[in-house]
Amino acid sequence: MIAPGNIAFDIDGVFANTMELFLQIARKDYGINHIRYQDITTYFLEECLDIDPEIIRVIINRILEGDFEAELKPLDGAVEVLSEIAGAHPLLFVTARPKLSAITDWVHRMLPLRSSDVEVIGSGTFEGKSDVLKERGISYFVEDCLELCYGLSERGITPILFSQPWNRSPSHPFREVNNWAEVRALVDLNSG
Repeated sequence: MIAPGNIAFDIDGVFANTMELFLQIARKDYGINHIRYQDITTYFLEECLDIDPEIIRVIINRILEGDFEAELKPLDGAVEVLSEIAGAHPLLFVTARPKLSAITDWVHRMLPLRSSDVEVIGSGTFEGKSDVLKERGISYFVEDCLELCYGLSERGITPILFSQPWNRSPSHPFREVNNWAEVRALVDLNSG
């Protein structure tokens, strides 16, 4: 069991259903209707999607800037479990996003908590996440990028891989969770 103060969370692909938003924007604004969620088989979209790389870049930039009309939704169960964990200890989110305003506003809108119960830190790079986590004394991190999990592990942080189509691998050494109920089962709310 993990103490609530020893775990932190990624946002995109763990809390926020960012890939579904990507697909909504591709459909509505670019008429790209042939891509399904399950087709996103690598974290790097250019490697797995039959979409012009420039369109991928534009959509990603729009998501990062908060420049979209579609609704960014949380993954099923995330709000309830995160709210429960926040009742025992303030939440820490660490994202590689270089600009935080749009995603921080979204996190606060989704979570019915006091602003002091939620902190969002941007590392600016994937590699920078481990520095932030080490500085904060975090032992466990829920992440959806399998490649990043290896780097976290090398730095002494235990990654918990949130299962997504883009992180399927025949073998890796990391604990996996398939949903937010499984995340909740790992956290000891009585040790907060």
